[in-house]
Amino acid sequence: MTAPNPNTDASLPSPSAGVGHYENFPVASWLCPPALRSAVQALYHFARTADDLADEGDAAAEQRLLDLDTYRHELDRCLTGNPPVDTRWPGIFKPLRAAVTQHHLPGPLLHDLISAFEQDVRHTASGHRYADTTELLDYARRSANPVGRLLLHLYGVSDAASLKRSDQICSALQLINFWQDIRVDHARGRHYLPTDALARHGVQLADFAADAQPEPATQVRMARAVAALCLQAHGLMLEGAPLARRVPGRAGWELRLVVQGGLRTLEKLADCGHRSWKVRPRLRVWDVPVLLWRALWMP
Repeated sequence: MTAPNPNTDASLPSPSAGVGHYENFPVASWLCPPALRSAVQALYHFARTADDLADEGDAAAEQRLLDLDTYRHELDRCLTGNPPVDTRWPGIFKPLRAAVTQHHLPGPLLHDLISAFEQDVRHTASGHRYADTTELLDYARRSANPVGRLLLHLYGVSDAASLKRSDQICSALQLINFWQDIRVDHARGRHYLPTDALARHGVQLADFAADAQPEPATQVRMARAVAALCLQAHGLMLEGAPLARRVPGRAGWELRLVVQGGLRTLEKLADCGHRSWKVRPRLRVWDVPVLLWRALWMP
């Protein structure tokens, strides 16, 4: 089950009031059960704010980590029913506390999200290179999968098979975001292209820099590397897709759209020749009819 994952914008802008970031699914949209909408919004804003602490503005890495550490302590106070100490986030922890109290949300999943954002800060500061997709999937286990599991918790779905498929969908969306955002991430000093995949295709990370001018033959190999990574994400998404039939009611239909949004983004990547180091493919309003039709006929 996908989630308000701020790192994964593989689909459509959110139509919901008060949610202004481009997201990978309609956060708290009309498809979300009304009784759960406030909890979903609280989760979204909690994750979005933590991501902004890690990624927005011009603060040094040390300051970002200090802010995230403070944010973590505020989460601990929220989970234990204590009032906040820091006054910077008045609109975050009060709604989150209400959601935790009403729905008994598992705190470790919320902590996992902060851990992933801290990792992003540290890895960006150190120029860390991911060795392989196994390492990337470990990151997704904390950056994306927790929110899917939180939503399944809200929907009352907790069996092992559903949790596994939720993780597959969320990890696929995270990977799709990486390959969609190569140009953007490279400019920010975030390098998710795995070393082993680049080596297999005879290319280097420096080839993907905005000011690089690789030879045409090298660009072909670069595109093949991205295509192979997209193929892996596609397979992971298809493995998780049957979860849409397990999640009840309107939430299940929202999940169908999320899955189709991710698959459609992979098609957009293919349409640009998998050259997302040059252009960032994204879904538009005119993709909605395609998504709706495909969601309707999902097996």
